[in-house]
Amino acid sequence: MATLTTCVTTTLMMLLVGCGGRQPAKLTVAAAADLKFALDEIATRYPGALEISFGSSGNFFTQIHNGAPFDIFLSADVEYARKLSPAVFTYAVGRIVVWVPASSTLDPATALRSDALKHLAIANPQHAPYGRAAEAALRHMGIYDAVKPKLVLGENISQTLQFVESGAAEAGIVALSLATRGGRYWTIPPEAYPRLEQGGVILKDSPAARAFRDFLLSDEGRRILKQYGFE
Repeated sequence: MATLTTCVTTTLMMLLVGCGGRQPAKLTVAAAADLKFALDEIATRYPGALEISFGSSGNFFTQIHNGAPFDIFLSADVEYARKLSPAVFTYAVGRIVVWVPASSTLDPATALRSDALKHLAIANPQHAPYGRAAEAALRHMGIYDAVKPKLVLGENISQTLQFVESGAAEAGIVALSLATRGGRYWTIPPEAYPRLEQGGVILKDSPAARAFRDFLLSDEGRRILKQYGFE
């Protein structure tokens, strides 16, 4: 008997190829940077052709609003997706952590209050949902004013992690989905910041776009997302 995954994959291939038997065009996806590792793995399992661009959700929203030709938008903030279309699907809930490299002498659980912390990387709150969550958490903990002079702002959450990896900052507040690949981290309590509900929207309706959405929301897609720390 065929497994559920096999059946889903076979159905998706039928939708992608279509009755004419032609190979589908490459699907262009604008994805929030926190999805980098998870989507890279999903892309290896998805039967269709994907071209994925990663960046900040706010910047993508502006580009799409100005006519950028993406097929699908996967935002780290569901509100950006809702502003583009009412037909939004929620695919995950994100979490933030304090992250330090494996070689660091800082304890991620106490790093934010340590005198040894000279630079703290967060994503730019102006256009990155994870940056807004980081700022909200710092305010909730009552330490925003103390760490504000130490902040190093990344263009997106992936660049934020890179700042810490390169030594430009001793610690960073990053997405759990990126922190699971190495280093050490402390998970910030979810009550310290607004819920990071992540939503997607099909910008150009097609069988291929609907097939990718369905794969992302399938048992296999959700399993991969959960593996990388998404709820």
